[in-house]
Amino acid sequence: MSHYQIGTNCLHAGYRPGNGEPRNFPIVQSTTFRYETSEEMGKLFDLEASGYFYTRLQNPTNDTVAAKICALEGGTAAMLLSSGQAASFYSIFNIASCGDHVVSSSTIYGGTYNLFAVTMKRMGIEFTFVDPDCTAEELNAAFRPNTKAVFGETIANPALTVLDIEKFADAAHSHGVPLIIDNTFATPVNCRPFEWGADIVTHS
Repeated sequence: MSHYQIGTNCLHAGYRPGNGEPRNFPIVQSTTFRYETSEEMGKLFDLEASGYFYTRLQNPTNDTVAAKICALEGGTAAMLLSSGQAASFYSIFNIASCGDHVVSSSTIYGGTYNLFAVTMKRMGIEFTFVDPDCTAEELNAAFRPNTKAVFGETIANPALTVLDIEKFADAAHSHGVPLIIDNTFATPVNCRPFEWGADIVTHS
């Protein structure tokens, strides 16, 4: 539904009912899902087939919400997690590991700063925090040979600093790493970071 305006996507993206199906996607409250044979379940566990078997891993309602957010942002795929901090953690930890380095805007949500500066530092990932208003030269100077990503917030929480996404994207891409943007405050209604050079977008 990417060719529709954002208001239409807010209502209808992520789910297209067939004949006789509900206009609005139902909330699926089941924790588990039934299959006729253990072989079918085995194929799910072995990733040989797609489907649902345990809501902690995947749920039709969650998938619909993720598809809606993905459509609103203009992304290619999305997943739902239990919290915004989980999203920030996953966005980094799927790219960087012990011994790696990440450049981050210094004006970010306090919980995210603590996650990066304390928790993930204990896991061996080091962060360099840069002023969002730094020059391109200062930003590029923060990179190291082991830098794996750049992180920032569209509108910082709670400082309300607006990030120059293009400047951070240019720096990230010139060093061959992705730019991760937390778009919580702006929402895709007000800003779509992919259109300004972001590679990964998170929300809380």
